[in-house]
Amino acid sequence: MITVRTGAYSMKPASLHRRILFPLLLCGGLLFALLFWYFSPFFSPGENRRFSAYVEERFHSEVTSSAITLHYTLADPASRGIAPGTASFGTVSIPYRTSYDALLQSVETTLTSFHRNRLSAENQITLDLLLYELDCEKMPGSTSLLAEPLGPSLGIQAQLPILLAEYPFRTQQDIADYLHLLQDLPRYFSDLIALEQEKSRQGMFQNDLAVDGIIRQCSAFLADADTPESHLLHTVFQNKLQASSLFSEAERNLCLQTHEKLLTSCVFPAYRSLSDALSSLRGKGTQNAGGLSRQEDGLSYYAYLLRSRVGVDASPEELTRLLTQQLADQCAEMQIILDQNPSLSLSEQALVLPFSTPEEMLADLQNAVSEDFPVLSGIAYEVKTVDDSLKDFLSPAFYLTPPADINSPNSIYLNPADEMTGIELYSTLAHEGFPGHLYQTVSFSRSDPLLIRHLYAPSGYVEGWATYVESYACRYAARNLDANTQALCRLWYLNRSVHLTLCSLLDLGIHSQGWLLSDASAFLAQFGITDASAATSLYQYILETPANYLKYCVGSLSFSQLLSEVREQEGDSFSLIGFHEKLLRLGPLPFPLVEKYL
Repeated sequence: MITVRTGAYSMKPASLHRRILFPLLLCGGLLFALLFWYFSPFFSPGENRRFSAYVEERFHSEVTSSAITLHYTLADPASRGIAPGTASFGTVSIPYRTSYDALLQSVETTLTSFHRNRLSAENQITLDLLLYELDCEKMPGSTSLLAEPLGPSLGIQAQLPILLAEYPFRTQQDIADYLHLLQDLPRYFSDLIALEQEKSRQGMFQNDLAVDGIIRQCSAFLADADTPESHLLHTVFQNKLQASSLFSEAERNLCLQTHEKLLTSCVFPAYRSLSDALSSLRGKGTQNAGGLSRQEDGLSYYAYLLRSRVGVDASPEELTRLLTQQLADQCAEMQIILDQNPSLSLSEQALVLPFSTPEEMLADLQNAVSEDFPVLSGIAYEVKTVDDSLKDFLSPAFYLTPPADINSPNSIYLNPADEMTGIELYSTLAHEGFPGHLYQTVSFSRSDPLLIRHLYAPSGYVEGWATYVESYACRYAARNLDANTQALCRLWYLNRSVHLTLCSLLDLGIHSQGWLLSDASAFLAQFGITDASAATSLYQYILETPANYLKYCVGSLSFSQLLSEVREQEGDSFSLIGFHEKLLRLGPLPFPLVEKYL
């Protein structure tokens, strides 16, 4: 939900160098070496201070653009010099290329003023990351009205109930900010409506099926509007207040009354207004015609998504070639396993693992990862069950990233609506936990990176890593079991990977080649997928979420390619644990930068 855009930032004056007079007892050779180091063109404390000041100021500006961004990034903003302000969702505005280019030029002037070879290694990486982000924002597609903040799958209106329900109450100020956000929602949704109206005027409004999905979500959210005391936001708010020691009983009751009033006067009317506005726009867009390549400037927007979100420089044609080869390799390996084990069945009943709870699976994963990944000790985490009032809004499982300044709590949420068991649950917990999101997040945070790195974490790296490690998890799951179960686990993983690769190829076909539903259905039929309803649902999802599957699939493939390249280069000296340690230490970066610094 949170999108960070590059803006213009003023610079603080650089600190002046101070000449240090060394004691005469200091030997001449050491004195010369120290002076050479200090004044060397390859290192400058002054340049590093100037860069740090810029990065800190930029971080402050971006993290305070929205109370949601601030609250989910920092647990204690005051410790970073950020004073409390009136909480809001930030602004939604219609993008204009000319004015945005002027802002980008200001940023470029500042970034290129830094002498890269005088910066520390960490600052060089951060500078390269900011320059990469700048180059992405300079692409024509960065200001496209085809960017869609609303949507049945990943839209703001779908994510907002979760972000509000999970909003942690650490201090009284947090609760005050949360209530201010509820009050700000009508203004925020009004901005979104104005944007959608402009998109409709320019023929870039989303298709009717997507609109219908959003309207259904709004209706579901408003189902308990006549009884606000039983609405999911109110019951969750009440539970959190009861678990908190921040207020007296009288203050707690006042908060509940205020919350109920804000739901009826602000939150529910905002969702009704959004639903009504979208209903009035239904049928007025042109996106019913198909994917991005069929829209004006659609290909430039897709190129922007590939570079900025997936984090790769490859063209759609190159990605199609790579994924087609991956699909062939996956299918070939599946056939080999089936030929060697003709009695194998992919049914869940045939794959029994020796674990009875998610906690047992995570404990097993935490032990098993030491075979291939650096050991991380002292990681506290908790497995939570999604509240019944939220289960219809949430994915099967998710890891809620902790604030960057405290790196806790580490919580993995499981949705009881999906009833995952066996290898599916084990693999999902690996994706969300060890050695997936939780493990990667904690590992990177322990390197004490600049806080701005947490705002620029390409989804291709983050989701690609969690998908890449699933192959290890399926091996761990059956490592102490018989050969038949081991083969079955590998077959299950390959089948899952084939599905992801097919979806990614569909994404490329729909958005870069203009595939219609008939084309997508014909493609799926080649692989035995002939259910018309399934094809329609998948086609519609990909229309609504361009490049989303590629974050997982291309991201994972990029890590696998890096592994092959490094293993070949290092030969007998190659260490898989060492390879993973380098990747984790670098942290989330676009893949061209990962390759550069690996």
